[in-house]
Amino acid sequence: MIETTEMTGLTLRLPGLDGALRIWSAARALLALLGLAVVLAAALPAPRDALLRQLAAWSEAWDEQAASVAPVTAGTIQPGAGSPTLREQRAVTEFIAKRYRVAQDATAGFVATAYRVGGEWKVDPLLLLAVMAVESRYNPVAESNMGAKGLMQVIPKFHADKLAEHGGESALLDPHVNIQVGAQILREYMRRFGETETALQMYAGAFDEPNSSYAFKVLAERARLEQMLKQVRRTSA
Repeated sequence: MIETTEMTGLTLRLPGLDGALRIWSAARALLALLGLAVVLAAALPAPRDALLRQLAAWSEAWDEQAASVAPVTAGTIQPGAGSPTLREQRAVTEFIAKRYRVAQDATAGFVATAYRVGGEWKVDPLLLLAVMAVESRYNPVAESNMGAKGLMQVIPKFHADKLAEHGGESALLDPHVNIQVGAQILREYMRRFGETETALQMYAGAFDEPNSSYAFKVLAERARLEQMLKQVRRTSA
C-alpha cells in the first residue's frame, strides 16, 4: 500500500526524471509478471491431461466403428490412430462458436459430449453436431410447435423409454441427455436401414420426402466440418 500511494503521488505531481524512471521500472515489472503468468498458464499440463483422460473413455469404442457399422454417406473421423485429437475438438468448437454465434464454453461442452456419445453409440460425432446445427442451431432450450425439445429436437412422446432412465421429459433440456438420446435414436435408424440418408430422413419424420432435403442439409453441414478438419490435419502433419 505504501508503494502504491507513493507511485500515485508521483504520477499526479509529475516530479521529474527520477519519478518517471521509477514508474517505468514498476510498469516493466508488472508486464513481466503478466507475461510469465500467461506462459505458465499455457504450459501447465493439467487442463490438457484432463481432456485427454476424457477422450480415453470413448476412444476404444470409436476405433471399432469402421468394422461394426455399414458404410455411411457421412463418413467418420480418422486422424491417424482413429481417435480424434484435442486439436481437432478445439477446431470444431471454434468453428461452430463463430459460425452460429454460440458461447465458446457452451460449444465446447456440446462438442465434447458429441464425441463421447458418438463413441458410446458408434455414431460419427460430426454427424451428431450437424444434426444439432440443422435442428436447433445449437440452442439447448429450443422447442418446436410439434413438441420437439433441445439441441437435437427430440420429441419426448415417441421416446419415453429412452427418457425414463434420465428422469423423464424434462431431462431433454439438459444438453448432455439430449445429445445422448438423439444419438440413440439415430443409431437405431442406422441399424434398421443400413445407411445414413434414410436414417436421417426417419429422424426428421420425413421418410416419404422425395428429395431427402433434410438429409442433404445435415450432410452438407457435416461436410463443412470435415473440410475444416482436413485443413487442420494438413497444418498439423
